[in-house]
Amino acid sequence: MTNWTAKRERKTEVKGRANEPSAMFTRCRVVGCGRPARAGTGDGLDTRFCRSHADHHSRHGSPYKSSYKAQEINPYRAAALTWLETNQSDTYVVNAVDRVATLVRTAGPHVEAFRLRGLSPQDRAKAAWARLRKAGIDPRRVVAAWLAVEMIIRDDPQAERKSEFKQVQAAKLVHRMASGTHKRWGEGPTATELHVYPRPRGRVLRHIGEALEAACELLVEHRRKAFPETARA
Repeated sequence: MTNWTAKRERKTEVKGRANEPSAMFTRCRVVGCGRPARAGTGDGLDTRFCRSHADHHSRHGSPYKSSYKAQEINPYRAAALTWLETNQSDTYVVNAVDRVATLVRTAGPHVEAFRLRGLSPQDRAKAAWARLRKAGIDPRRVVAAWLAVEMIIRDDPQAERKSEFKQVQAAKLVHRMASGTHKRWGEGPTATELHVYPRPRGRVLRHIGEALEAACELLVEHRRKAFPETARA
């Protein structure tokens, strides 16, 4: 059996299961939501959340907590980057920056955003790291993204503190640093432009976030108390 045949049969099997509602999953797990989980409606295999909360979880890393807005997190990113520059010779800062640089350097060949279709989430995540390399993004900016998430969650009285939420929030920031492919053919009014942006959601964000968390774990563990008390200080 070829890989293509196996994939097709697997897709058919999963589709069949998704179309068979199960009476076991009658309620979404989000408190106050009266809708059934997707596995109980014939609309998917998710046994935890309804479609609305499942989509929210995929995009934000939490079924109920939304992503931080740019105006909320950007001051933390600026404060984190300033702190990294001030402490650039610190052993743990050097370690985190070097580990991010390694992720970028070893991500494999650059893949245009419009050629991602059909790639696995893990390969799409590698492509995101490769886009950072092609764009020449300073690894300190990537580390600062993770520190910004750590800092804003610390200051948020209603924070979602699960690792998945942190991973997705940081990954979304990284994803935007070099998220698209832009091409232009011709000159003047007849020029043709192409702008393609990969969608920041799902397993791709989890792969990016997990790798970034691992790169920054020693820095956070040993220097958390030294981070700026507030992004507005």
